[in-house]
Amino acid sequence: MNPKDLFVQNLFDRIAHRYDLLNRVISFRIDSVWRKKAVGELRLAGEHKLILDLGTGTGDLAFAAANVMGDKGRVVGLDFSAEMLRLAMKKTPRRRLGGKIVYVRASALEPPFKDGTFDGVMTAFVLRNISDLDLFFRQAYGLLKPGGRMVSLDMFPPNGGPFSFLYSLYFYRLVPWIGAAVAGDRNAYRYLSNSVKGFDPPESIAQTIRRAGFPEVRIRKFLRGAVCLHIGDKPGSAESI
Repeated sequence: MNPKDLFVQNLFDRIAHRYDLLNRVISFRIDSVWRKKAVGELRLAGEHKLILDLGTGTGDLAFAAANVMGDKGRVVGLDFSAEMLRLAMKKTPRRRLGGKIVYVRASALEPPFKDGTFDGVMTAFVLRNISDLDLFFRQAYGLLKPGGRMVSLDMFPPNGGPFSFLYSLYFYRLVPWIGAAVAGDRNAYRYLSNSVKGFDPPESIAQTIRRAGFPEVRIRKFLRGAVCLHIGDKPGSAESI
């Protein structure tokens, strides 16, 4: 494991116990809405599908997908943070999703699955922590069945203007303070804030996704581009799509 991956793994192990609470506080609970929009792009309702959640964290995106599919689908949640997975598994029975979600501890850069396994691949708020985005998207592409879809949700530096100024003031200055107050870890949330500030624009990420093999990439922007969905389809067709 390279130094960045080890750093990120240790960071999320440290903040796992307050991760859900801080997400709700920092996003004013809008993060749940964005996750539902991401799941909606996978077209899951009433279908027998197998979905992979890369970087599942405490499982919220996996829960959202499993709730849509009901008994007709399954979700595999993959993450390399033991503490995040422990919390995800602890939360799952409470949401009556036992058996619909399976958790696997592994790196998204070395997923332990055969190519062509999944009908859909999804990820939320993970890209900024990945040490090799080209490899990440190549892996996602390979794991998809022909006709499968990948959906990626993440945060980006917003476009210029008054909103960008207010967003920067809040996210780069206030969020680390909130992280210190709630999680007792200002450095972790300073890193997360800085990871957004220095991240590539969504159009550049779309190019990276195309290099992985996805011929067309659609971008949906929220909060003036501060949060974006990237959607790409693998060419071909499959009975489950």
